[in-house]
Amino acid sequence: MNDMEAIIIKLKDSMEPSFRLFITALPHPEFPLGLLQMCSKVTNDPPAGLRAGLLRSYTPGVMVDQDRLERVDTAQWRQLLFALCFLHSVVQERRKFGPLGWCIPYEYNNGDLQSCMLFLEKHLYNGEISWGTFQYMVSDVQYGGKITDSLDVRLFRTYTKEWLTERTCEEGYAYNPATPILKIPNDFQYTVPAFTEHGDFRKYIEKFPENDSPEVFGLHPNADLTYCVKEAASLFKTLGETQPKGGGSDGGVSREDIVCEKASELLKRLPEDYVEDDYKAKIRKLGGMAIPMNIFLFQEIQRFQNVISKVRFTLTQLQLAIKGEVVMTAELQETLDSMFDARVPHYWENTLTGDEFSWRLPTLGLWFSSLLNRDNQYRTWLNGGRPNSFWLTGFFNPNGCLTAMKQEVTRKHKSQKWALNDVIYHTEVTNFERVEQVKAPPDEGIYIHGLSLDGAAWSRAEGNLVESAPKTLFSPLPVLYVTGNERRAEEKSKKEQFGSAGPYECPVYKYACRTDRYFIFYANLKCNDEKPPNHWCLRGTSLLCNT
Repeated sequence: MNDMEAIIIKLKDSMEPSFRLFITALPHPEFPLGLLQMCSKVTNDPPAGLRAGLLRSYTPGVMVDQDRLERVDTAQWRQLLFALCFLHSVVQERRKFGPLGWCIPYEYNNGDLQSCMLFLEKHLYNGEISWGTFQYMVSDVQYGGKITDSLDVRLFRTYTKEWLTERTCEEGYAYNPATPILKIPNDFQYTVPAFTEHGDFRKYIEKFPENDSPEVFGLHPNADLTYCVKEAASLFKTLGETQPKGGGSDGGVSREDIVCEKASELLKRLPEDYVEDDYKAKIRKLGGMAIPMNIFLFQEIQRFQNVISKVRFTLTQLQLAIKGEVVMTAELQETLDSMFDARVPHYWENTLTGDEFSWRLPTLGLWFSSLLNRDNQYRTWLNGGRPNSFWLTGFFNPNGCLTAMKQEVTRKHKSQKWALNDVIYHTEVTNFERVEQVKAPPDEGIYIHGLSLDGAAWSRAEGNLVESAPKTLFSPLPVLYVTGNERRAEEKSKKEQFGSAGPYECPVYKYACRTDRYFIFYANLKCNDEKPPNHWCLRGTSLLCNT
């Protein structure tokens, strides 16, 4: 691709005027700019908005036409056709909200919708519809065949359980929330029509509001703000990458001088190195390596020392390179550019192969503050013993912390013959709103703090999940108690604690990027009867260590 521009320029004079070269390629940051300027972009993007999506589905020759409407002569067939098209548009439109919408943005297409329609048609020919079978075929087979994330599978199943039921075909059924938080544009009712004529469906769809409320998708109105923040961040990132990287002139302070001064400042604030013999001796005083949590602490400090060494070495070399005493390598140049833009240098966050080396935060200030806070937690633990509550965000491997805790709980119940494979997590939200209120650790398990709710808030008075405050994207969760419990005992405890509806199994992630790579565990959060677990599943509610 790098040579393509030169090849085209060389052959340009001898080309037939009507000749066109069609190139297809994945997005890449190093795509040749000159070649891009010579091209005309051709794309087939899905329609934006529910109205555009449904109109496309009801365009003759695309998905639904008069012939398809008449294939089964029942109102139920026509209603479920509309419900499938509506669901198809919603799951496509939900992608714009980023991880809040789908953990992974899947490329749903007309083939998925076509397969669902064919199955429904043949199913209705065979007699009365089986709702469980219909829901399974849509969520787990036709669309679910390309879904790889377990939380996305759960979300799609929830959509079918809520929207593809007997109620969908009842008169007056609407997709609107029972009590919307904000007014739906034009007070529009998203009902399921049963027209017999294709043109009537199109006329009805054309009445849809131009801007869709996130509540129609099951999301909180704050999701619009999440979308705007995501788009603005992407825009500013692109603008920052296109800024010139030249030095200062006319006697002004150069970017090299600014970065050199910043490097000196960071070196002064950088914690002192961890000496292996010293922290091994302190761990022995805490009980030695026979205790799982001490093994975890040892592994964390080893990784943290690698980060401190990397930062110290890079900053020292960068200062020497700016002064001209050593060669300015590509890595040092990238570090200089990043520090000038207040971004975290790539090699402070990632290894050479792209794996996570430290922790990922958007700005250098936040990243370095996290480094100091992590250092404080490790040294407090080494010098003063196990903390009353753990800052889960401050660990490289939070899963390791919880696994070590589970091992300790299992050993305490050795007389009851607990097996580690049969022990699962038990969680409770405490009344401690601040970590300072925790005066002692629990008898079993651990307290953890620093988690934030995305897509919901926690009511201390009611002791359950509530809707987020307007324009508040993240809400702090009180201190969470986590311990281990035997599987059968935990299932019984759930029924007693949360009732027949059960808790909302809230996923806890290390970062806002919700993938299995950053998944930690599930926390059981209480819901009220008005808003059961399915409501919070559609909201995309999760707990995040870093926001």
